Amino acid sequence: MIMHYRLFSSADMKAMDALKAYHGGAKVIRKNIEKMRDFKIRKKRCEEKGFGKMIEEAETWTKHFPKVPDFEKKNRTSYNPNFGTARSQVSGFQGAYVTHHCIRRMAESASTDEPCFASNEMISAVPLTDHYVYSGDLLATLTMAENIIKVSKFCSTNLIGTPWPESRFQQLEKITGKTFERKDAGSSYSQLIMKNMGTFFGNFGGIEVANDNHLVYLDIITRTAMETGGNFYLNPSWSTIAAACYYCQDIPNLTFKISMLLSTQNLMQLRMLMNIMQEFLRDDGTTPIYEINIGNGATAETFIQCARELKESKIRGVSLAAHIYINPDLGMADFNWTDNMVKVLESGTGMTFKYESDGTAREMDTMEAYFLSDEDRNAAADKIGDVIYYKSLRATKDGMNLMKRGIKAMFAESCY
Repeated sequence: MIMHYRLFSSADMKAMDALKAYHGGAKVIRKNIEKMRDFKIRKKRCEEKGFGKMIEEAETWTKHFPKVPDFEKKNRTSYNPNFGTARSQVSGFQGAYVTHHCIRRMAESASTDEPCFASNEMISAVPLTDHYVYSGDLLATLTMAENIIKVSKFCSTNLIGTPWPESRFQQLEKITGKTFERKDAGSSYSQLIMKNMGTFFGNFGGIEVANDNHLVYLDIITRTAMETGGNFYLNPSWSTIAAACYYCQDIPNLTFKISMLLSTQNLMQLRMLMNIMQEFLRDDGTTPIYEINIGNGATAETFIQCARELKESKIRGVSLAAHIYINPDLGMADFNWTDNMVKVLESGTGMTFKYESDGTAREMDTMEAYFLSDEDRNAAADKIGDVIYYKSLRATKDGMNLMKRGIKAMFAESCY
């Protein structure tokens, strides 16, 4: 694959290099992320920030999670080696209080006739506000998900329209030599101006990345990763994808997921992504892009062909995901990709099967729930926690059906 035009100018790369150097350089960033993923360090920080009891309860409850091997033994499950492997993923783990409530419900399900497994991957769409990143809320969420439930990946969402301290914008301009068009958000905070954001959802809370705003994205990601050890982030735009691939070539423990809102509905879009990834491959042939969400409009055949071309590209370490159910206000009513999922897996193609919804129009199963204030989100924690519990239950039931068909379905390590 040949790029006819360079994605970045020398000035673009110089600005990103300066930002990375400001944060200590690749080696410091990499080591800091590794340090902040240590359970003992995380647990101590959580205690200092007032989340100690929550972490202790999560540890106790997780010990009582229903176990996948119990299901396999009861159903005498055997797997067909010619089928693909299915990795479960559930979205909506909206902070510590929501996640904490869901853990309790999962543990309680072990004594019922509907056991609920924790998914292999989890996603949160809480904007990376200054409070969420530095108060301990995100850290406690990651500690419960990654260290206690032991998910393989926990994805956080960075939308560049999120207000941050004005001093950070001034600092970023000084570091990079770029300027950022922003408005006063009150209380010494500023917010990038989103030109397409006529309504709150007009730009989906900040997907638009104009001019040099990819630098704001990278700065917030780096700060969050170094503060919490979070190493997996949703990527909102083509420019931030390219920027992430360049910036993280030498930071192997900082990875990204590409949203279905950006890609990939067809093979042309996948090939554009592969060109970007190929341009900035790491020395070991991997890319900072860990996962690509195939768009809701794609057929099983398109998904299979995407997987085939990705394999043929020799780009290593990328997984493909697809929504099985989606929020009623995110897409088509009664959307259900289950039959397509089975076709993909029985073709021998592995995939991540994702739940943005459990297929019902539950209260708080909406995009609006993703953008509540910290206070409103915590007040509604039980309701939102119930929503992700039912998503997880739907993923469990579908995963059980896959296993009965001889398809291996993966859940969190704590379920084994």
